Amino acid sequence: MARDDWFRNEQWDAVTEAHFLENVRRAKGKAQPLRIQAGYLVATYPRTALALLDKYFALGDHFDKAQAFLDQAEAHLALGEQEQALQSLRDALQREREFPNLRTQAWSRYALLVAVKRLEHLYESALQVLRENPVQPHWFPVDSFRWNAAFALIADAQGLRDYAEESANQALKFANLSHSGFRHHPDVGLVGSDYDRLKKELGRIVQR
Repeated sequence: MARDDWFRNEQWDAVTEAHFLENVRRAKGKAQPLRIQAGYLVATYPRTALALLDKYFALGDHFDKAQAFLDQAEAHLALGEQEQALQSLRDALQREREFPNLRTQAWSRYALLVAVKRLEHLYESALQVLRENPVQPHWFPVDSFRWNAAFALIADAQGLRDYAEESANQALKFANLSHSGFRHHPDVGLVGSDYDRLKKELGRIVQR
């Protein structure tokens, strides 16, 4: 067993929990194992993930706090707790503003959630997040897709049809790529078959 396998469990039961907590008790650094283990469980055992993250946050301030907030948001979303998820995403984004060298995918998760759920009262804040995280040449196609898709949906809802169509076209262009553009990682970061419903909505904007 690798020395860090004990905090990368994908299944969770009483025996696994007892073994994990005993290892945490003995570990010199407790925060990172708690955060990493929670990340493995956000979709399948979200309440367990939230409990582990509570333990993480109780330990004080740590370098990966923005990622912990993002994991917390994913667990809330898995439970259908949208408002709590939005707050966790805002916390992650604020943390990144304070420590800009440590970035996560909180920006795209927040902007897309607002756009897809049509949360009109949050459109301006989502656009601000997109402005703070402009498309970069070194991004994987899926990141550029998410940026343009979120912008297109919000622009369309606000009646800015030209902007919406332009960004929808850009998003679909990135969605159709079969090579990441990175020589050593040609298959990493592609949109592929994900986001089918979103791609159909973007197609509607382009064809209207």
